[in-house]
Amino acid sequence: MPAFVAVDLGASSGRVMLGRADGGPIELVEVRRFDTGPRTRPDGGLRWDISTMLSETITGIRTAAAADPVSIGLDSWAVDYGLIDASGRLDGDVRCYRDPRTEGKADVLRSRIDDQTLYGVNGLQYLPFNTVYQLLAEPPERLDGHTMLLVPDLLGYLLTGELGAEVTNASTTGLLDAKTRQWSQEVLDASGIPPSLLPPLRQPREHIGLFESIPVVAVASHDTASAVAAVPATRDDFGYISCGTWSLAGLRLSSPVLTEAAREANFTNEAGIDGTTRFLRNTMGLWLLSESLRTWNAELAPLLADAARQPAFAAVIDPNDEVFLTPGDIPARIASQCRRTGQTPPGSPPGIVRTILESLALAHATTLQAAARLANQGVAVVHLVGGGARNELLCQLTADACGLPVLAGPVEASAMGNIIVQANAAGVHAEPSPPFARYEPQGNRHDWIAAARRIGLALG
Repeated sequence: MPAFVAVDLGASSGRVMLGRADGGPIELVEVRRFDTGPRTRPDGGLRWDISTMLSETITGIRTAAAADPVSIGLDSWAVDYGLIDASGRLDGDVRCYRDPRTEGKADVLRSRIDDQTLYGVNGLQYLPFNTVYQLLAEPPERLDGHTMLLVPDLLGYLLTGELGAEVTNASTTGLLDAKTRQWSQEVLDASGIPPSLLPPLRQPREHIGLFESIPVVAVASHDTASAVAAVPATRDDFGYISCGTWSLAGLRLSSPVLTEAAREANFTNEAGIDGTTRFLRNTMGLWLLSESLRTWNAELAPLLADAARQPAFAAVIDPNDEVFLTPGDIPARIASQCRRTGQTPPGSPPGIVRTILESLALAHATTLQAAARLANQGVAVVHLVGGGARNELLCQLTADACGLPVLAGPVEASAMGNIIVQANAAGVHAEPSPPFARYEPQGNRHDWIAAARRIGLALG
């Protein structure tokens, strides 16, 4: 069967996957896994170790080359970038979106273009680390004579020498017009960002260049776009949750929703493959759990077992509070938010885990319900893909909160979607793996509605 290499870079770990496809579900094998977590700068800020990512990627590709792959595709998280100088070299650090340098930059842009006009152009959810705000945090001289490359485009450039911006990831920058899918001159003019900074756009399935004689192909390079491409949906009226460090919950639509109601609800319109729109909202996902485990120096499995036996709804939090964005003592911040909302903080690690998972389930449910209302589209089933699909308690709680069946899997959805696009570019039909578990809603829905009210969320 034809083989394809997926380089799938997450915000905590990266992997090189070998996928085989020949008309049916993709067969995936992990070739190499490596740490990608952010590093601390001397000034206390955060950066990505691009040189290590590149060397690990090359090692993985060379190992996979024994299978004579048809092509290579790269995907990663969104918004972060490197700057290539006039000599073709990477200039300075690639900063992490969790670095606090963007504080106040949204107000700078807001003084030049109002929120309603901006949303009408880029259709983007407000997040304090969007690329446009990161660029406003740069000294102006760093933008002159440079080219901005988002992380997967940067790795592609370092492998092939070819500059470009793949459109699904470009749509997360705040600089792309959601309707035309071209760089927005209006936003560039308002922000003062030089147009020369932006490389030519490329589409999924386009040939980028060669790495050691292996073609490199543009895929849906935003990992969520790749994950949505791998959702094994058999009907159109589905919602999806791509659940990992972040939970991204939403709908696949044929066109963006640029209404004032969508802006006020903080929904984003990002590009998907084949002209589709990913209408979704970000939630601070399993980052809350992984940072808590790091604080406790604890293993997940026994805590999950204990959390399943904890009382339901002892406390709930809003996972999207910006206090949870930066690394640190998440359990202490959860306790603080509980006190602010008049709740007794959970008193043990299993109780905190239960609070995190119930709160994420509530965020999933309220987001999908709002998306369906704003897009005027029904949802009959929810597909939960990514690493969170392994978390049985989270999947069951999400089904309970949504009042809908949840189909779990595939886990390696981003790598699978990456390979699907590569296979399609080569004229090979490929399908995602089917869901591996189904969770039916249980319990009393009124309990979820009451829990949502505690933190000011509306659940019908």
